[in-house]
Amino acid sequence: MRHLLHLISFIFHPLFVPIGGTVIYFLVTPKYSSLEIQSGNILPIFILTVIIPIIFFLILKNLGIINSIFLPTLKERKYPLYINAIILLMILYKVIPNNYVPELFYFFLGLLTAVGATLFLLFLKIKTSVHLLGMGSILMFMIGLSIHFEVNITLAISLFTLFTGLVATSRLYLNAHSKIELLIGFMLGVLSQLLILKYWL
Repeated sequence: MRHLLHLISFIFHPLFVPIGGTVIYFLVTPKYSSLEIQSGNILPIFILTVIIPIIFFLILKNLGIINSIFLPTLKERKYPLYINAIILLMILYKVIPNNYVPELFYFFLGLLTAVGATLFLLFLKIKTSVHLLGMGSILMFMIGLSIHFEVNITLAISLFTLFTGLVATSRLYLNAHSKIELLIGFMLGVLSQLLILKYWL
């Protein structure tokens, strides 16, 4: 059971949230998107949000600043969150404007808002579940896409709700977070996307 829950934590790691939301958008949208627009968003976002953070993780680990990809302590979370915020800003100002997709722009703006709130809480010595933050962000984004494009993705939303529960269970079982930390993370993810819905819905 422990190995299975570890696997769930890896599969739904916050590292994959930006690229996950991007791919989900292109799968859901009924609007025509040329291959150029899709690749112009997916490829640079994958490189910036997956490849580059892994490189930084290896550097920080070799320097002894962090010990685990799950960032168990408050001190270990600081630098990866700074890096994440800078990468999200780069995507908002450099990547998305080249192949402008308004829904993705506001999705990433919501992610940046959630990361900023997490950093603020970090300075208050409050630990937040970034796993649940990511799950809440994508879940709310999927609901927004369903309403916006008037497409029925109820099954996908239901499955992702189930996955969110599995991730929360895994984080509790592995003693990575308390219930309140999971709730704070999830609410940050949901609210950050909910607050910007009015700008694109």
